[in-house]
Amino acid sequence: MEHAQEHEACPEQTQRYCVERPIYNQELLQGQLHRRQRTPQTLKQKIAHSCRCTSKKAKSHLYSFLPILKWLPRYPVKKYLLGDIISGVSTGVMQLPQGLAYALLAAVPPVFGLYSSFYPVFLYTFFGTSKHISIGTFAVVSMMVGGVAVREVPDEMISLDYNSTNVTDARDTKRVQVAVTVAFLSGIIQLCLGFLRFGFVAIYLTEPLVRGFTTAAAVHVFTSQLKYFLGIKTSRYSGPLSVVYSIVAVLSNITMTNIAALIVGSTCIVLLLIGKEINDRFKKKLPVPIPMEIIVVIIGTGVSAGMNLNKSYKVDVVGNIPQGLRAPAVPEIQLIPAIFVDALAIAIVGFSMAVSMAKIFALKHGYTIDGNQELIALGICNSVGSFFQTFSVTCSMSRSLVQESTGGRTQIAGALSSVMVLLVLVAVGYLFEPLPQTVLAAIVMVNLKGMFKQFGDVTHFWRTSKIELAIWVVAFVASLFLGLDYGLLTAVTFAMITVIYRTQSPQYRILGQIPDTDIYCDVEEYEEVKEYPGIKIFQANTSLYFANSESYASALKKKTGVDPCAILAARRKAQKRHAREIKAANKHRKKAVLKLANDVEANVKHEIANDDLPVNGKFADSGVQDVSPDEHEHFVETKTNIRSLILDFTPVNFVDSVGAKTLKSIIKEYKEVGVCVCIACCSGPVMNELTRLNFFDKAVTRELLFHSIHDAVLACQVKDGSAFTD
Repeated sequence: MEHAQEHEACPEQTQRYCVERPIYNQELLQGQLHRRQRTPQTLKQKIAHSCRCTSKKAKSHLYSFLPILKWLPRYPVKKYLLGDIISGVSTGVMQLPQGLAYALLAAVPPVFGLYSSFYPVFLYTFFGTSKHISIGTFAVVSMMVGGVAVREVPDEMISLDYNSTNVTDARDTKRVQVAVTVAFLSGIIQLCLGFLRFGFVAIYLTEPLVRGFTTAAAVHVFTSQLKYFLGIKTSRYSGPLSVVYSIVAVLSNITMTNIAALIVGSTCIVLLLIGKEINDRFKKKLPVPIPMEIIVVIIGTGVSAGMNLNKSYKVDVVGNIPQGLRAPAVPEIQLIPAIFVDALAIAIVGFSMAVSMAKIFALKHGYTIDGNQELIALGICNSVGSFFQTFSVTCSMSRSLVQESTGGRTQIAGALSSVMVLLVLVAVGYLFEPLPQTVLAAIVMVNLKGMFKQFGDVTHFWRTSKIELAIWVVAFVASLFLGLDYGLLTAVTFAMITVIYRTQSPQYRILGQIPDTDIYCDVEEYEEVKEYPGIKIFQANTSLYFANSESYASALKKKTGVDPCAILAARRKAQKRHAREIKAANKHRKKAVLKLANDVEANVKHEIANDDLPVNGKFADSGVQDVSPDEHEHFVETKTNIRSLILDFTPVNFVDSVGAKTLKSIIKEYKEVGVCVCIACCSGPVMNELTRLNFFDKAVTRELLFHSIHDAVLACQVKDGSAFTD
């Protein structure tokens, strides 16, 4: 029977409820419930069901694979089109300089950055589920691609096979082949993961890990751009300690700095920072952000062309930008074994960044994204794009923010931004040939500002979570010194170790009751919480499995103050001592009897000689008394004042075979010392696991499992015969 009493709302009164019902253990509860009848399907039936094709199912799969078919027919032109056009133009203006700049990070000629800013962006319009993210070149992924290209095609290898006049062209050609193959393989990996419904893999890249990794990547990117910014000729390094080698190379050649390049680059940095500051401060008043990047590119190109910086001051420029689009070409398949691990890392990092940004916008604007379809969309963008000479792409944070903030509502904005890049490729690309590379380096460096702000995470995680701080630091340090690929692997491994550490080092608590309620809290945390005499309630905020079973049992003994092994050992020791004392007492009694017999014989002879007879069968002066074993026995049975122990299984999500054996051992050990062990709040899945593991038998029945802690407490009080009030 259940009823509720509601009081008028006022500060002094709260709603109350009162419940009257039996004390439920699992045996009693299951006896009153009726399970639904379910007919399990055979493997053949499951396969037949999954392969069955209906028009509704085919339509659903088609809409899932091509989301554009679902939203484009219902596109509200009057409501969305203007915003999408403004957003597309604004994003496209950013896409142009970033495509050129990030190509330098990928160690390929700038025109391939434009290819990567066109094909993947256009393809994502058809296959993506996010309405706001901007797909294309991104600093971190471009840097990872460049690292692979430089590792596979170092400057030294090319210089040995070609004349000095053809070194650059030959090197660039081979590095493009590597970058394109990486894009192809990473796309195939993403497609496979998407079709296999592995969209959940992104959860293993936690926020501290990603932020530490991207911060280290920002340092890699910054150091790689120093030589372009200063106009210094140095080799590009990849692999472990590449950052150190790059800095040493730049410092060794610092006297060779091109002053003209330094001045142009510094001026661009100042202009870009001023533009970003204005955009941040007046973003609510500005209809669209000031496109400082394209302004800087136009100014830099004009100054370079007017002053002929390349010939007059030896300032490196972008150079030849072929007009039009390249014919499709098959990637170099023979490179796959050498770049597989790198492609896997790039695929996972790229997907993680894209889906994280997509979830932010989806939550803000009230729609959902499909992680598996996002994997498929990125896989198509990379794999199909690779046939058109693109390198690996993902979501760009800065462009996505611009696309969303300028009024973009759908991926029509993304398609328009890709059209702008196409116009440059087929019509006006040659105008950017005089653009100094130091301008592109300045654009890259300024765009790293947001990533460098992530150093502030150290103080944040220091205050909130030391374990997450450790993940951030390990991800940063490993990625900085081991390279982005091995650094990511190290960071993921360390993050997994922290999960194991947390399950092996959980918090253990003894719970008590808040008086006159069925609520139980930590007795060490609240003064009002009281324990029942003779009852201990133990809670561990972890599951019970092979890695923490031993620590669970040890903590249980420590927290409750009851160690069955120690009690049984003390009892056995006392029993042995008692046995020795009984034996010694018996031996002493035999000696006393023998002495008494000798004395009696002597006394008889003496009394006969002196005519002295015993009185009432005893000699008045014998001085010998009977020895009773009871008088020597002082064994005290070892006992504990705890009669019942309740294990709170609320936080337990699963139990394996080792955990089940440990639990059964705990119940039996405590039973031997007179302590009854009960389990409370055991969930259905955990109950099924215990049943499957043959946990229950004649000694351990379902009567020991209770629906709630309060049920278990009341049952223990009834069993102990103590008075209680509900």
